[in-house]
Amino acid sequence: MSVIKCKAAVAWEPGKPLSIEEVEVAPPKAHEVRIKIVASGVCHTDWTFLHEVGKTMNPQPFPVILGHEGAGVVESVGPGVTKMSKGDKVIPLVVPQCGRCERCLNPKTNLCTKNWKKTQQCLLADGTSRITCKNQQIYQFIGISTFSEYTVVPEDNVTKIHPDAPLYRVCLLGCGVSTGYGAAVNTGKVESGSTCAVFGLGAVGLAAVMGCKAAGASRIIAVDINPDKSEIAKTFGATEFVNPKDHSKPIQEVLRELTNGGVDFSLECVGNVGVMRAAVEACSPAGGVCVMVGWTQMGELTLVAEDILLGKSLKGSYFGGWKSVEAVPKLVQDYMSGKLLLDEFVTHRLTLDQVNQAFDLMITGKSIRTVIKM
Repeated sequence: MSVIKCKAAVAWEPGKPLSIEEVEVAPPKAHEVRIKIVASGVCHTDWTFLHEVGKTMNPQPFPVILGHEGAGVVESVGPGVTKMSKGDKVIPLVVPQCGRCERCLNPKTNLCTKNWKKTQQCLLADGTSRITCKNQQIYQFIGISTFSEYTVVPEDNVTKIHPDAPLYRVCLLGCGVSTGYGAAVNTGKVESGSTCAVFGLGAVGLAAVMGCKAAGASRIIAVDINPDKSEIAKTFGATEFVNPKDHSKPIQEVLRELTNGGVDFSLECVGNVGVMRAAVEACSPAGGVCVMVGWTQMGELTLVAEDILLGKSLKGSYFGGWKSVEAVPKLVQDYMSGKLLLDEFVTHRLTLDQVNQAFDLMITGKSIRTVIKM
């Protein structure tokens, strides 16, 4: 195996546009997989990593190749890899599943510890990256880096999927759709006949709406400050749409009035501590459950103690609670059999050269998901 030269979108420093560069991708080491990325979704977390360092995100290493919501084909495998081989269609995973650690054996969590600290530092297991550019090591976002035509990923962060799966669609199961959908059906355990509110209608929020519908919720109130999200929310199962800007009262008061005291389940899909508090306060005191889904690291959440004391619950959800390696192929099958929507999330398809435009579309609310064709 030899080094592969290819194109990638490199973030040289925080807050600056990504730069298309020629990079070198080294062969995989033991228990690693080199993947030819075919398609990559553009997730809000990529933008946050680039633009919110020191604000809502802890300090991060640069230069880095972002992207973590991809799908591709195995180009080669390192020694010891037995679960996949050259030519297999795969999805890289932000959450590993080694199947052996204490957390993998615990049904209550999906937070596998294998290589966790290293990939959170944007490195692979040996403390280095497999990608270089201009004789400089380039960090790999969450150990993945799907904004590159080729990448190398730890084998426990990859799952093999159906050979007929359309990669331009199922790439979304690498993060956003799995995260929102699982937050409703796994973490929140939304119940049939319940009333739900979903805050924030990006891809994660719309997937949460879809999860609430799949769980049999009777009322699903979609909440967003962008009026254009009203119709698309109904496509995924929302029964009502509320724009906080249309009301003089705080949104939690509006929702409590609409639901005779509060919703049974609320899902915060923005990653803003102010919205998180509103989501908690929108819940019914009679066992209402709030699930935090939106990503933020540094925000401090302030609550009124009585809100929790009287019987509400607050939960966190990471990657929808899915045990990644075993769950994602099943979600792919659910899409292929018509049980799960994916096509409806994709509003734009661009090339890698247009990745900065994809960020602009997302931040201005003009896209749900842009898929980058590599």
